[in-house]
Amino acid sequence: MLTARQQAELRALSSRATITAASFVNEYHWGNLKGEPLDWMERFFDAHVYSANWNSCRLLLRLPRGLFEAKVLNDYVVRPESASHFALITAFEATDTDKYCVLDWSFNDDSGEHARFSEQDGPGWMAQLLPLRDELLRGDARSLYLGWLARLCNGELQDDDREPPLPSGLQTLTPAQESLAEFLLLDPDWLAAAAEISPPLPVESDHRAHLDLWLLGLPEEEMRHALRLLLEGQGLEVKRNLRSRFLKWEHARSPQHANGTERRMVADIDARRGAVRALRLQREQEAHDAAEFRRKAERVRHLTALLDNEDTIWSNIDKHLQRGSGSAYGQAFQALQELAEAHARSKSDAVFRRNLVRLMAKHGKRAAWVARLTKAGFLWEPKT
Repeated sequence: MLTARQQAELRALSSRATITAASFVNEYHWGNLKGEPLDWMERFFDAHVYSANWNSCRLLLRLPRGLFEAKVLNDYVVRPESASHFALITAFEATDTDKYCVLDWSFNDDSGEHARFSEQDGPGWMAQLLPLRDELLRGDARSLYLGWLARLCNGELQDDDREPPLPSGLQTLTPAQESLAEFLLLDPDWLAAAAEISPPLPVESDHRAHLDLWLLGLPEEEMRHALRLLLEGQGLEVKRNLRSRFLKWEHARSPQHANGTERRMVADIDARRGAVRALRLQREQEAHDAAEFRRKAERVRHLTALLDNEDTIWSNIDKHLQRGSGSAYGQAFQALQELAEAHARSKSDAVFRRNLVRLMAKHGKRAAWVARLTKAGFLWEPKT
């Protein structure tokens, strides 16, 4: 929580921001933040979200240093020597401070093709993305992999670069992870191709069984020490330490780790991207066709119901025309069009024509109404 002194320090940098003990929110129409986000993350905050209506965005999350092994984290963020010279801004980085590791996801759209952010988007994105921090604290590395994919989509990697450790559950992202993929505009085909061989998440009962097994192996003195720290008010530190140790133990004994699964090259994933894209397009077309079939079936039911209630509809059209207003003419014309479509489908156009002639015998002198019918191509024979 921010102290009164820290809030005053932030207020000195912005007179318009909404500042509370837990947040700093500002909307800029000109100028920019009078501070360095990474410095603010180290000193004040656990999360930072930035979005601009020129389609640039950034997410920073502050985590305890050492939550992920340096070697593992480096696999997700290292910038290979073969990186494209055109990718001047990396899409995913990690910065170590004295106490913390700050993860940094970003997207910059220089093409102007994607209109994604409005002035009200910042707080909404924060609510969607903040759960990622808790997921990372629980050892869920999927958002790290999404960051690596963002670098791939950003042109930072080459065909012979290898992927980082592949986490489980990439085919079943959490809502926060789905929001991150949307935030970074990840190519869905790259994501699907990368996730093809991602194993499913462990069943909760299996996870608990592993946890019980690990706890049985803890020395009694270590457990007493952890309980002592917990009673002294250091529960958060104890939780992080024990969770980190358990995750390392679980990772070391997992089949994926033990088998030494070879990491794919970018070219290997790309080879599957075409097939994944074709399958996605096929499914989208099938979904579209199914929706269109349902729409047409519903339309047929609607038109059939109109003919069953035709006398009432003609009577309502007459009442609308008697009102003589523009909106009434609009309602009458819409009902008339639907009746015409229903009769055309049932091949009873002659019935529609007779009813229209009778209607026009009563309302044929309404110039605005006649103009609507003429423009729409409804031909009728007025009575003489």
